[in-house]
Amino acid sequence: MTGRPRDEQARNVILRRAADIASRNGLEGLSIGGLSGELGLSKSGLFGYFGSKEELQLATVRAAAQVFITEVVQPALSTPPGLERVWRLCESWLTYSQRRVFPGGCFFFTVAAEFEARPGRVRDAVAAAVLDWRRLVARTVEDARQLGQLIEVADAEQLAFELIAFMETANSVSLLHDEAVAYLRARTAIQARLRTLATDHTALPWALSSPVGDAPRTGRR
Repeated sequence: MTGRPRDEQARNVILRRAADIASRNGLEGLSIGGLSGELGLSKSGLFGYFGSKEELQLATVRAAAQVFITEVVQPALSTPPGLERVWRLCESWLTYSQRRVFPGGCFFFTVAAEFEARPGRVRDAVAAAVLDWRRLVARTVEDARQLGQLIEVADAEQLAFELIAFMETANSVSLLHDEAVAYLRARTAIQARLRTLATDHTALPWALSSPVGDAPRTGRR
């Protein structure tokens, strides 16, 4: 019994390192041999945790999803439903990417591009995580509409698609061109889009009540 917590702790350390590597090199960049060398573990010991490369990849996706929930989802859900939560969800995602919680930017942006045309269990796991995120953004937007903070004809699915596109573009541009200003541009675009659909600008989150592009970058009070 005393060995189990230690085993679980060691497994978590392994998976966190695996997620960092995959955010840069993709899940195919993971190998039990390579990971064992980085962590100073035996291949047989690491194999005992996962059994195969595919199981390592699947466990890494699950571990990355938990980090994403902690860094992005939970802070947003602590905010009351409405436009403020929509903004906080976007801001939390941009901060997570900008802070390089994973060194390769958003873990799921990297691995989704890697597996989008490759059927199999790993693709299914990645697709499920990405779909959960898209649905959360759409549901958060719909809550704001139901509360009367967005115009009645606002399409939650369409707006979620646009907001995610702004966020992912910032992630991509910042990585490819090493341009931190991409995050400011994404924030400006998100603010502008929400303004066009808001029913009452005085009900907008504080960061959205000032001219577009002038809001503090953290979005925190």
